[in-house]
Amino acid sequence: MPTFAYSVRIFPLFFIKKTGVNQRQLFLQHVAQTSEAPLALEIVKASGSTLWDVNGKSYIDLIAGISVCNIGHCHPEVTAAIKNQADQYLHLLVYGELVETPQVAYAHYLTQHLPATLNSVYFTNSGAEAVEGAMKLCKRYRNKTQIIAFNQSYHGSTQGALSIIGDEYWRNAYRPLLPGILHLDYNSFDDLRYITTDTACVIAETVQAERGVIAPTLAWMQALRKKCSETGCLLVLDEIQTGFGRTGSLWGFEQLNVIPDIVLMGKALGGGMPLGAFIADRKLMQSFTNNPVLGHITTFGGHPVSCAAGLATMKVLQEGHLVSEVNIKAGIFLSLLKHPRIKAVRSAGLLIAVEFESYETNKAVIDRCIANGVLTDWFLFAPQCMRIAPPLNISDDAIFKACAIILDAIETI
Repeated sequence: MPTFAYSVRIFPLFFIKKTGVNQRQLFLQHVAQTSEAPLALEIVKASGSTLWDVNGKSYIDLIAGISVCNIGHCHPEVTAAIKNQADQYLHLLVYGELVETPQVAYAHYLTQHLPATLNSVYFTNSGAEAVEGAMKLCKRYRNKTQIIAFNQSYHGSTQGALSIIGDEYWRNAYRPLLPGILHLDYNSFDDLRYITTDTACVIAETVQAERGVIAPTLAWMQALRKKCSETGCLLVLDEIQTGFGRTGSLWGFEQLNVIPDIVLMGKALGGGMPLGAFIADRKLMQSFTNNPVLGHITTFGGHPVSCAAGLATMKVLQEGHLVSEVNIKAGIFLSLLKHPRIKAVRSAGLLIAVEFESYETNKAVIDRCIANGVLTDWFLFAPQCMRIAPPLNISDDAIFKACAIILDAIETI
C-alpha cells in the first residue's frame, strides 16, 4: 500500500516580518497533519475554478474541494447570502428547537426537489455526521442492528462511518469497530441474498467514487431496491459526493430509477460552508422524538450561515442550468484525455477517474500538474487513478488548458 504522501515541493516562502517565521512553518507546527508530507500550498484567493497562491501563481481547480464547490469558489450570490445572514444572527441554540429561517427555507427548498417520501431534513455538520445519524435512525426505526454496506465504499472517517467503509487498510488501525456490519460486493446480484428481515438498512453509494468512479448497473440497483422492500429493511443512498448535479442530474439516484428511504448529503450541500444532512420521510424521523427523547442531537448542525449559503448555492445551481451542461463538459474531458499511458477513463458526469498503470505513475503526473498550475489528486481506494471533479461551471477554455497540462505531464514524467 503506498504511503499517499505528496513529495515536498519547493516554492518561495512568505515570511511574517515581525517574527521571521513563515506561514508554512506555522502550518506544519500547529495544524494537525494527516500525511507525512502535506501539499502545503498557501492559497490566498479563489474565484470560479481558479485558485491563487501567496506568490500570485494561479491553479485550475480540478477537485473543487473534493466535490464541494459545485458552483465555483466565492460565487457572489453565495457570499452575499453569508454576509446577510451574519448580520442577522449566528448560532442561537442546539439544532431542532428554535424556528430558524435559513434552516426552514433550505429544508423546504430541498424537499421540493426530492421525491415526496423524502420530506423531512435533519441537518448535520458534515456528510460523515449524516451517515452516523442515518445509521442510528435505521436501527431505532427498525429495531434491528445489522447494517449492510459494500466493499470499496466510502462513507466517512468517524467511528460509525469507518465501520461501514469497505476497505480494511483504512479500518484496521481503529478496531474494535461497530459490530453487526456486513460488507457485500457492489454490483453482485448473488450477494443480495444476504439482505434479510434482520437487516436494519443497506447503505450504498449511487456511484462508488473513491473506488475510482464505479457505477452500478441499472438492473442491480433496482434489484437492491426490490430486495430492501421485500425484507422491510431501509435503503440508504449516499449522495454526499454525487449530489447537486455532479453526475449530470441533480441526484445520482434519478438516473437509476430508484427512490431511497433515506438519502445522505454533504460536501456541495453547504456551498463551501460546513453542512450535511440525512433526509427521510417524517414518519421515520419521528423515531428520534421518543424512547429516548432527543434521539439525535447536534450543537452546530444546520448552522444558519451554512444553510443560507447552501440555499443560495442550490438556487444558482437550479436557475443557472449548470446541471444540464455537466455531460457536455465531461465529454470535452473524455475527448481530450487520450494517451497510451492512460489505461482507462471513467466518468459519472464531472466525477472522472483517469487510470494509470500504478500509483507511482499517477503521483508523478499529479505532482507535475500541480507544478504547472493544475490542482488534482487521487482516489482513496484507487490510488492509481487521478481525480477530476471540477466546479460544474468550469469554462471550456479552462478544460482545454487543464487537459493540455495533464497530457504534457504524462509526456514529461
